[in-house]
Amino acid sequence: MKKTPVVITRPLAQAEPLAARLSAQSIDARVFPLLDIQPLPDSGALRAALTRLTDYAMVAFVSPNAIDAAFAYLTVWPAGVIAAVVGDGSRQALARHGVTDATARVVSPADTRRTDSETLVEVLDLPSLAGKKVLIVRAETGRELLADRLREAGVTVEQIAAYRRSSPVMDKARRQQLQDLIAEDCDWVITSSEALRYLKSAALEACGDKGWARLREACLIVPHERIAETARELEFAVVIQTVSGDEALIGAIQSRP
Repeated sequence: MKKTPVVITRPLAQAEPLAARLSAQSIDARVFPLLDIQPLPDSGALRAALTRLTDYAMVAFVSPNAIDAAFAYLTVWPAGVIAAVVGDGSRQALARHGVTDATARVVSPADTRRTDSETLVEVLDLPSLAGKKVLIVRAETGRELLADRLREAGVTVEQIAAYRRSSPVMDKARRQQLQDLIAEDCDWVITSSEALRYLKSAALEACGDKGWARLREACLIVPHERIAETARELEFAVVIQTVSGDEALIGAIQSRP
């Protein structure tokens, strides 16, 4: 049994499969989501956009959650439409829905050490997209960089919300769970800067300054440079950065004592 427990902080739908894989390898994995993913109260606009995907030269998905939300209403990916994603997790999500390099043109960042909107833009053929329409499927709120860069290149961009992202309610049970996890000196898998900032506020609420100071001594395992930068800004003592994808995260976890 791995001596140091590891906390998976992804939204529940992505956290549980990773925790199950780790548990199967005798790693003590705990699930403590730092973001909640919820369906939209009205999916009419999303469903309408998905009925006319052939109007777009490319559809970009910002996350696996965006993909899963969209494919709740999609059965077939339209021929000739590029699917763009920012990471390995999103490629895997597309594959679960039958969209792979064998069935469609899937574009994602080439550098697995940094997978985000910036590196996605680097691999897009922007001149070929100029004058055409692109749809971005995203949460209700998020970064505007991809849309801005596409518009600067002469692309007509439409954005559609597919899900709602929120911070979990810190009720009595979650407060106790967080107190216990901090007391156990766990390692933490953090896959979002937003989630890491929420963890700080939750730790301060549940455990006060002493608990937050103790948490900052924990090891964070993160899949992106921007999250690592946030962790350093928050003065975490140990930050291990991996490349994109579950295999890299699992490898980093396995290498911990």
